Amino acid sequence: MQQSIRIAPSILAADFAKLGAEVRAVSEAGADYIHIDVMDGHYVPNLTIGPAVVVALRPHSPLTFDVHLMIAPADPFIAAFAKAGADIITVHPESGPHLHRSLQEIKSLGKKAGVALNPATPIDVLDHVWEGIDLVTVMSVNPGFGGQSFIPGALPKIAALRARIDASGRQIDLEVDGGVNNETAPQVIAAGADVLVAGSATFSGGPEAYARNIRTLRGAAAGA
Repeated sequence: MQQSIRIAPSILAADFAKLGAEVRAVSEAGADYIHIDVMDGHYVPNLTIGPAVVVALRPHSPLTFDVHLMIAPADPFIAAFAKAGADIITVHPESGPHLHRSLQEIKSLGKKAGVALNPATPIDVLDHVWEGIDLVTVMSVNPGFGGQSFIPGALPKIAALRARIDASGRQIDLEVDGGVNNETAPQVIAAGADVLVAGSATFSGGPEAYARNIRTLRGAAAGA
């Protein structure tokens, strides 16, 4: 069963020169989660932030920190991000040899566990780990950079995952990450998603626009 729509601004699109202020501003503007993209320049072709930045940002927002590890291997860094203040830690199936073990590690640290599926990653990879998952992220772009265009092929994948989540009887967030804006949000919500990662759509226009951006995005999604 689909849950309420939540907006998770991706700080990849924020002003890195004043990241703490950006996180405060977007939290006060009505965001539900703060989405933190961690990239290693190896698993994906970009390099972003580490646990120290999460530690620095934690005092700036009471919201759920949704930390997306686009790194390989991910396992050696799970504990550090948990200690840094992550609330949800999401890994990719390709970022380590044992997905089940990675999820167990996240849960053992008292955090919610997520799995992110790239455009070419089939949903069957989740078949034997559903009991350890709190969130599934459908990548509607290839991971590594912000500002990419939405891949329409993500929509049937979202719908298929919605059916599997509902069949599981578990309360699992279904998140979409990549190219989410006022045009694509209604499509992904109609397909079954309930968490929208939005970078450019949230952070465009500066802090004075954040509340309006989030309100507009939420309104577009609700109209699905």
